[in-house]
Amino acid sequence: MKNTNRARKRQNRNRLGNQLALAGIIAVVLSLAVVINVSASSLREKDLEYQAREASLNKTLLKEQARSEQLEEYRVYVQTKQYVEKIAKEKLGLVKKDEILFKAEENR
Repeated sequence: MKNTNRARKRQNRNRLGNQLALAGIIAVVLSLAVVINVSASSLREKDLEYQAREASLNKTLLKEQARSEQLEEYRVYVQTKQYVEKIAKEKLGLVKKDEILFKAEENR
């Protein structure tokens, strides 16, 4: 009888220990699930921010490419004879040999 009581007490202690261990494992798994869910939510928010930033940068890139094309066209134009003559007339007041320059007189 004493042996059976001892065996029962041991079984009860083992069951209690197993139940506590199981409860501890469940608590750890649930806490990990909560942490993972919170992290996933944070990552989704960052992803949305990055998508918006990427769209903005792509738009800026397109604008800069268009500007680069305009500057390239201007660079080519600046190297032409037509541009040189225009600047000579506007800034320096030079004229070609066969041109006559008329200046209007200002009324006083």
